[in-house]
Amino acid sequence: MASKFLLLALLAIASSIALASDPSSLQDFCVADAKNSVLVNGLVCKDPKLVEANDFFFSGLHLAGNTSNAVGSRVTLINVAQIAGLNALGISVARIDYAPWGINPPHAHPRASEIFTVLEGSLKVGFVTSNPENRLITKVLEKGDVFVFPVGLVHFQQNVGYGNAIAISALSSQNPGIITIANAVFGSKPDISVDILAKAFQVEKNTVYNFQSKF
Repeated sequence: MASKFLLLALLAIASSIALASDPSSLQDFCVADAKNSVLVNGLVCKDPKLVEANDFFFSGLHLAGNTSNAVGSRVTLINVAQIAGLNALGISVARIDYAPWGINPPHAHPRASEIFTVLEGSLKVGFVTSNPENRLITKVLEKGDVFVFPVGLVHFQQNVGYGNAIAISALSSQNPGIITIANAVFGSKPDISVDILAKAFQVEKNTVYNFQSKF
């Protein structure tokens, strides 16, 4: 009897792991058909006979992103929208450029873990564990260093050098999604009630109005 329960437990664990990422492809590839309007979990496959090399290709990741913005960073995401051949493969990649002291503000990817590699510069990175601990795990990375952000956890990066910085991120989904915390909380459409936000953040209502005006 004990062996049966152990087997069931192992099957349950295996099933939960299998469901924790994008569905696996059942063929060599499933290039996304952008012209097909059928709604599925993912994108409809293009006829394999019509697939060509450009369906698996993107050019331009060597180009620096424009960091002239309020946060001093620019994310260039390459997902299934840019490379149709990523459909059903469960991966995507991003280049992040940082101005001196620029940040990639606190955000989360609801559908992907992230492995982050510094190409140039010095970057302070970190993530926060879930409630109730809310523990900050942080480290300063140098060129060639690698760091992992677990799926769904709030994380950030800050350029702590005096020059520009560059990083590459690989993500475990063809469409990882992004929830930037400040934008979601203070820039939702329609606005979250000021009463709710003032109570949640323990601040005056005018402070909330001020934050909402910026998003």
